[in-house]
Formats: sequence, C-alpha cells, structure tokens
Amino acid sequence: MNQAADSLMAVFGYKRVKPRRCKYCRAEFRPQRPGAKVCSPECAQAIAEKVRGKIEKAAIKAQRERLKSRQDWMKEAQAAFNAWIRARDADEPCISCGRHHSGQYHAGHYRSRGAIPALAFHPDNCHKQCAPCNNHKSGNVVEYRIRLADKIGLDRLFWLEGPHDPKKYTIDELRAIKAEYALKLKQLKEIA
Repeated sequence: MNQAADSLMAVFGYKRVKPRRCKYCRAEFRPQRPGAKVCSPECAQAIAEKVRGKIEKAAIKAQRERLKSRQDWMKEAQAAFNAWIRARDADEPCISCGRHHSGQYHAGHYRSRGAIPALAFHPDNCHKQCAPCNNHKSGNVVEYRIRLADKIGLDRLFWLEGPHDPKKYTIDELRAIKAEYALKLKQLKEIA
C-alpha cells in the first residue's frame, strides 16, 4: 500500500512527509502541515504554558532588579569581589598568620570598608585571610601589614595607608563592579 500511495502522490506532485519528533513529548509523528513542531494541540498548549512561565519569571526578575536598593547592590558587588579575591589567592596562605589550613577563608580588607569605602573594591587592599584572623583577631592587622609589605611592596602599602577621598558608589557603578568581578572570577576558573 505504501508503494501505491507513494506512486499516486508522485503523480499529483506530492512527496511523502517525513516523520518528526514532537518538541514537547518527543513522540514520532507525521506533520499535517509544513513547519509543525508538535504532535497534538495538548503538546502545543504545554509548550505555550512553558514559554508563558519563562516570560513571567523574567518579568518578576526585572521587577526585583528595579526594586533593589543601593545597599542591595553593594552587598552583591562585595560578594562578587570577595569571591574573586578568594579564587585569586586560592594557593596562597592566610595573609595575616601565613598558614594553610582546611578551615574557612575570607576576603580580608587591610583598611576596612567602613573606614575607607574608596578602597572597598581595590585588589591591593583585600587578600585571602583565615576566619580566625579575620573574625577573632580583628584582622590581625600587625601581621597583615608585614606580609602585605612583602606581597605588594612598600610604595603601594604607603599609598593604601595614605589619605583617600570619601566615596559613595552609585547603583550603576556597583552593577559594573559586580559584572567586572563576576567575569574575572569566571576567567580565573576557566584557567584553573
């Protein structure tokens, strides 16, 4: 019968339609019209609901982005920066005590973010630091300074310790900082 149907279709200039896989349920079907991607109206409805859900999710995400405060952006930018610092210094010991251990590490600032906001995102001001030094020894600043001088040099250390203009980051600056350090982190992970 298939040969007869094929020869009859050839007489009238039609070709047999090749079977396809349904985009939703993956079942094999013969399309009734060109460009059909689904086997049934139910599968088409399911795909439409899935797309509608994605659109709604994107709208909610965009609304949340618009509602974020400057402080929210500051936290996200700081988290991206700190993750990059920990990845950058992953093979190095704690900047303060000089030891390697299996505990938690932080991105410890030499000059605190609260005291000098202009240096909050400066790579020379922040290094990998173990949790005991950062939390329990208030940064272990004396030892931090000694090892920091060896690591970055005295000129850069004196610049860090010098006066800095007050800085209040805008939301656009914080977005850019977050994107920059997220990209740098991604590049570091690709290299490793």
